[in-house]
Amino acid sequence: MKEHMNQIRKKIKKRMHPERYEHTLGVMYTAASLAMRYDEDIEKAMLAGLLHDCAKTEKYPPAELLALCRKYAIPVSESEEINPGLLHAKAGAFLAAKKYGVTDPEILDAIACHTTGKPAMSQLDKIIYIADFIEPGRNEADNLPRVRRLAFVNLDKCLLGILEDSLDYLKKKGNIIDPITAKTYKYYKKQFKK
Repeated sequence: MKEHMNQIRKKIKKRMHPERYEHTLGVMYTAASLAMRYDEDIEKAMLAGLLHDCAKTEKYPPAELLALCRKYAIPVSESEEINPGLLHAKAGAFLAAKKYGVTDPEILDAIACHTTGKPAMSQLDKIIYIADFIEPGRNEADNLPRVRRLAFVNLDKCLLGILEDSLDYLKKKGNIIDPITAKTYKYYKKQFKK
């Protein structure tokens, strides 16, 4: 798997803007750290982190992502139709399989839901979702220091906090909220009430 990952890193580095590539490496290493903490497969976490944004290249601007999804019958929600940038997760899972030879469904699922989340996420799904939010190059979120600490204490509480912060941010900005993100938040909020 290591040699395969090295080949993928070289390909991705050529295709991504340098800042996006740095973010990708940050997610990969943060995912590895979280995998160590939560006894998840480290190589799977690293590969999912490496490929999580593989559809965010100059070759795939939002309009192309929409076209790619339509061409290969990848379901597109109404909110994704309006904001096709959200499709980079689903398209990324497709490209991880088609271009980079990833066959592990856990890795592909983690890539596919790293932007919106989904109810009943696997531990790997949560790790990639959270790693994307907290990697060292990120600095936009108000609660980032608290969220980073929480990520290594309680994965589910961290996930719920990120979802809540994300929904609040989208509401304040007047942006469209993807229904899957809202469902994911409700699902995990309900889990914590049990």
